[in-house]
Amino acid sequence: MEIDFTKNPDGLVPAIIQDATTKNVLMLGYMNQEALEVTQKTKKVTFYSRTKQRLWTKGEESGNFLNLLDLQSDCDNDTLLVKVNPVGPTCHKGTDTCWAQENVQGYGFLSQLEEIITSRKNDAQNPDSYVASLFRKGINKIAQKVGEEAVETVIEAKDDNDELFLNESADLLFHYLILLQAKGYTLNDIARVLEKRH
Repeated sequence: MEIDFTKNPDGLVPAIIQDATTKNVLMLGYMNQEALEVTQKTKKVTFYSRTKQRLWTKGEESGNFLNLLDLQSDCDNDTLLVKVNPVGPTCHKGTDTCWAQENVQGYGFLSQLEEIITSRKNDAQNPDSYVASLFRKGINKIAQKVGEEAVETVIEAKDDNDELFLNESADLLFHYLILLQAKGYTLNDIARVLEKRH
């Protein structure tokens, strides 16, 4: 990997720090050639501090190190993407990220759907909510719906109608998310099990 440190007069390049597991951006720092070499050698992310005018390893005082997992350069070779395993909060203010957001795994729309299911579950008095009605009927009915949707998905998998197969697959996943919450779990819990198996 060849990084062009000459594009900026100070010899620094931006280093975007990303959690290797959650894919969230944790912070932005700057590296010079020496900081990059120290990072690669020690596997602890080290920056060049523009205020202190010296190298500093993230966590050298707090113990909240950024353990290096992977380094990539962008297409112009003047920006680094640094994938890390963070130890503790990343921001000096004690938050997971420098944007004060929690560093949790996200699954795009599926995470949003989990939140919708949670809100409907907690609004169990709403008679118009299909989700709330399932939670009112209890775990046996929810599990039964997952079984029904699984059978329908298998049946459609054996045919050639892709639209029906995708719709049944969506129904299965939707009801499975409801079942997970009925048991007190989320997609993150399943992901952790799969990661351990991997």
